[in-house]
Amino acid sequence: MINIAIDGPAGAGKSTVAKAAASALGYIYVDTGALYRAVGLFIKENGKNTKSEYEIKPLLNDLKISLKFVNLEQRVFLGERDVTSFIRTPEISMAASDVSAHPAVREFLFDLQRSIARKNNCIMDGRDIGTVVLPKAQVKIFLTASPEERAKRRYNELSEKGQNINYDDVLADVIRRDNQDSNRKIAPLRPAKDAIILDTTDNTLSQSIDLLLKIIKENI
Repeated sequence: MINIAIDGPAGAGKSTVAKAAASALGYIYVDTGALYRAVGLFIKENGKNTKSEYEIKPLLNDLKISLKFVNLEQRVFLGERDVTSFIRTPEISMAASDVSAHPAVREFLFDLQRSIARKNNCIMDGRDIGTVVLPKAQVKIFLTASPEERAKRRYNELSEKGQNINYDDVLADVIRRDNQDSNRKIAPLRPAKDAIILDTTDNTLSQSIDLLLKIIKENI
């Protein structure tokens, strides 16, 4: 199987460009961040502290999380409930960052991620795909953009969904999450040693997708 690992900070556009590239190649797209968001949602709904592994760990025994692919599109389920549309708020973004720092949560999701990669040609994105989850991926890419550009993209995305938000608050969230993800003890955000860096700050969406496809095709 061919596995493409894409890592990068929050709001870099990983999901959008990776999904488009996967569709063009006929691969499955796997957004691992959605798994951590689903865990974060589950913990919040159960009234527990997302920063406390002690509170979270017992709940994992009751957590049934799965990915289903419809026309190559990923949907995220908690039990039988499709939560895909509930996990993209700033609050759940921070909850995802919190829970992803806990070894128990990472171990809980690790087998699911690797199992998908073993069975499918896929593009998988996240924070530690090339460094931890799929260290033998045929292509590793670190997708990034300036904090200001990433905040602008996230602000536009949330505004289009009707959410009443402030750009400065979104930028503060981006910077705070960058710091939290880069400095956590377990699997911190960083490029794999053999990753290709792709900075999309000044690119249009179509330019970023074309560049990503070019890199993949040149390296598989």
